[in-house]
Amino acid sequence: MLPRTAFRTSTRLVRSVSTIPRGLPAILEKKPDDVVITFAKRTAMGRAKKGQLKDVPVDELMHALFRATFEKTKLDPSKIEDICVGTCHPPSPLYVSRAAALAAGVPADVPISTVNRLCSSGLQAIRSIANAIETGEISLGVAVGVESMSMNPRPTPEVVKIVGENPQAHDCTQPMGWTSEMVAQTYKVSRKTQDEYALISHTRAEKAAKAGVFSQEIIPIDLRGQMVSVDDTIRPGVTAESLQKLKPVFPEWGEAHTTAGNASGVGDGAAICILTTRERAEQQSMEILGKYVASTFVGVEPRYMGISPVAAIPRVLDLTGLSKEDIDVFEINEAFASQFAYCVEQLKIPIEKINPNGGAISLTHPLGMTGTRQVVTGLAELRRRDARVLCTSMCIGSGMGGAGIFVNEARPL
Repeated sequence: MLPRTAFRTSTRLVRSVSTIPRGLPAILEKKPDDVVITFAKRTAMGRAKKGQLKDVPVDELMHALFRATFEKTKLDPSKIEDICVGTCHPPSPLYVSRAAALAAGVPADVPISTVNRLCSSGLQAIRSIANAIETGEISLGVAVGVESMSMNPRPTPEVVKIVGENPQAHDCTQPMGWTSEMVAQTYKVSRKTQDEYALISHTRAEKAAKAGVFSQEIIPIDLRGQMVSVDDTIRPGVTAESLQKLKPVFPEWGEAHTTAGNASGVGDGAAICILTTRERAEQQSMEILGKYVASTFVGVEPRYMGISPVAAIPRVLDLTGLSKEDIDVFEINEAFASQFAYCVEQLKIPIEKINPNGGAISLTHPLGMTGTRQVVTGLAELRRRDARVLCTSMCIGSGMGGAGIFVNEARPL
């Protein structure tokens, strides 16, 4: 029997509907006070514990990304009015983020903050800067998503007895692999279905890598005298047969369908977006790549954390007056094939529109980076297609989900 309510609807909105453009014509309209993205890039990603970034802490990674960004854009760091970094598990994240920015040439009078909304931290960083621009508090800011899962693996959450005795509180602190198995078991997502969706991701990523697609979104960074510019996370030659041979990684939970081939990779990396007003971008001759429209976050039953895009995507579409048909590309995080397959089939979105170059199953999922990386990846794909609207979404540890709407304004590649 399915749970009576894995998530609930709500009339709460992110901000007043009157300030959010509604409907496709309004979203595509260009206004001086629009929040626009003038730069969106990511580092190459590395396999946790084994890859090219395994010994690189987040401050070194951010320092290299800041330096490469300032060199590429010629942006004077003194013009930045705020920086927000989305990251999950490094110790003292604000201290190391501030130190990395200062060492990269950001003046001491430029403030910085860090946010942790787990798998959506990067999207939350973008939202924080966008909201500050919308309210007129700043007119130019930088959003970063970064994670070293090699150096800072997920800590085991600890709660006191009186908290842990609550069933939902207990569920929200469980390992994410457990939630994958709970989704698969409850919603009847078979191992065969999970492997089929995983194969789509692996095949698309391998094809995109061979075609040089990711070079259009990656900014090379100098780390210890070596240029890092190519992902080492993509596994070539994955087949249905090779996926079927993999043993479950969580045999103690559920029906044990999750494997190393149909779950997101554990990895390292960083991504960055520069945001400002359209008016300022035009005045200062900045290239406008896209526009931030809106984002939303929802809560779901922690046990079924992975299904949250099923709630978050309709919410952000309703918020912006869009239909699924108005969206040209969806970037939906592939935390696990169990939850990804369920979300795709429940949302009834054509798979051709979703993660066209693969997702976290094939590319990896550095937690704090992903929310920013999906925007970088999605905008680059819209540019290649000369298409207009991107919707990003992800499930979030502890039982939440996020989604965002962005518009492409870049000229085709």
